[in-house]
Amino acid sequence: MLAVSCSEQQANEYTSGTDNSLKPWTSNPKYWQYKGKPVLLLGATDNDNLYQSPDMMDQLDLLVKNGGNYIRNTMSSRDSLDVWPFKMLDNGNYDLNDWNAEYWSRFENLLKAADKRAVIVQIEVWDRFDFSRGPWKLNPLNPENNINYDSLVGMSSWYPKHPATDVQPFFHTISGMPLYSPSLDEVRKYQELYVDKLLKYTLQFGNVLYCMNNETSTPKEWGMYWMDYISNRAAEADKKVYVTDMFDHYFTPQSCDNCNYEIETPELYQFVDVSQINSRNFDQMHWDSLKWIVEARNRVEPLRPVNCVKTYGGMNSSWGSGSNQDGVERLVRQMLLGVAAGRHHRGPHGNGNNENALASLRSIRKIEESVKFWDLEPAMEILGDRTDNEAYAARNGDEHYVIYFPLDGSVTVELPLEANQYRFRWIEIRTGAEQEIEVDNCDANVNLTSLSDTGGFYILSKKK
Repeated sequence: MLAVSCSEQQANEYTSGTDNSLKPWTSNPKYWQYKGKPVLLLGATDNDNLYQSPDMMDQLDLLVKNGGNYIRNTMSSRDSLDVWPFKMLDNGNYDLNDWNAEYWSRFENLLKAADKRAVIVQIEVWDRFDFSRGPWKLNPLNPENNINYDSLVGMSSWYPKHPATDVQPFFHTISGMPLYSPSLDEVRKYQELYVDKLLKYTLQFGNVLYCMNNETSTPKEWGMYWMDYISNRAAEADKKVYVTDMFDHYFTPQSCDNCNYEIETPELYQFVDVSQINSRNFDQMHWDSLKWIVEARNRVEPLRPVNCVKTYGGMNSSWGSGSNQDGVERLVRQMLLGVAAGRHHRGPHGNGNNENALASLRSIRKIEESVKFWDLEPAMEILGDRTDNEAYAARNGDEHYVIYFPLDGSVTVELPLEANQYRFRWIEIRTGAEQEIEVDNCDANVNLTSLSDTGGFYILSKKK
């Protein structure tokens, strides 16, 4: 067996970072900076582990063509045609001390392709859905499937319950955790070996973010161990990385202890991924709950970006994914509230890269031609005669206003100057089509009506 210390021998293969690497923007750390410039991260792809997709290059090109620059990449192997990271022997079992070259070639190709296109890759190191139910039966780390350890390490060959129940000891290999036993140290050795191998590739690039888990319900100590582990390995390579975790219960942030700990501990969680706010929350409740998160973040120094690498919206599932329309609305609310990175979740529980998703990215980029989102602040107080979810507003002083209608509707807008001193434009979110609106109103209050029953934006820009 390889000793854990082999990772130290790999460290000198890493390439140290440069000033062009992704980091919180020095002028406004609520947003990201890449290659020395602030960037708003937007994503829309139809797979979560894009390195396993045969059409990876086509998806990246489609994303960039429509204004996207952000992907999610779970290190997952549970879907059809996916491959596992370890080498399979002739007897069908795996050797955890050896690697599957195809897996790592796919991963390296993704990193190179994303780097070439200036696309940010947010990795999730552990996806809990690979370690329970059907996928666990195929997983090389199942003691039935490898030659390196057996069930005496403390893991069963079968975990039939939903992974949210957190009964899988794989996620408790850290001393002091509820299901920990010393025999699990053998499993952790291979976990560390895998992470070392992953870092051998990722630390060559400056466009990678590290999230430890997909919507975890495991005690926070699990993710904290891996954040520390990755940060230390990066430091050995003279590389700065940004790490976080993704907690399952962000859909009820006020009552989620782990979520609050993450928000309040910037020295550990260097950015905040709150993707689960995008499930079970709809319309005005979604805005209010996300606003609570952003304002809680604002009270903690140093400030950090808030990301949503998953924006659900499809199938109207029983657990609250919502409709495709909900997915578009949620993404836009994120932008108006100051979220630094938003991405449409894959189908069927998200828009993926369907036309609704791509048009929403194009529309958001059109807004950026007039005003950057980091220059806006929510401004709901300027809206009158509004019902819940009828419209949302953000402003940049008295220079620019963005009014978003999720569907049809009509509201009054209170301006500091006469309406005819502003240029009015409408962008239809389902198409990205843009049109100028003539306004002769000499009053400081103006009535705005949605020009599409599927929603869109008014952009008001002060005339020079």
